[in-house]
Amino acid sequence: MTASLNPIATPVANVIKSYPEPAQNYAINLRDLILKTAQNDERIGPLTETLKWREPSYLTERSKSGTTLRFDWKAKNPDYIGMFVNCQTTLIHSFQDLFRDELKFEGSRAIWLDINQPLPKDILAICIGKILTYHLDKG
Repeated sequence: MTASLNPIATPVANVIKSYPEPAQNYAINLRDLILKTAQNDERIGPLTETLKWREPSYLTERSKSGTTLRFDWKAKNPDYIGMFVNCQTTLIHSFQDLFRDELKFEGSRAIWLDINQPLPKDILAICIGKILTYHLDKG
């Protein structure tokens, strides 16, 4: 597993280590992008890194600024890592309006990222920022 810029919580590290090699590296880069995006927006504050449904999850427990962001690799879709949000939000539909040609979506809950392609950092930073500030921006 490639070293991350930030120490990984042990349960999250164990899940990422269970992914096949290409997915591990992609997951670490996605995790670092999530943390960096949060650090660059003072409204978000520190994230809680934990597992929900055995998936690496990022919560804005202190600031309550956003909704939970999760990601996971799944054997049934081996070339992708899914980035998941609460399906009761309007986030995925908003992202579809903005990035329909750049990202692959599933319903109102997921963005699927092809691990064989470079991580679309600029686009994902926008999506991640909107997820982690969802409660601030929806008002």
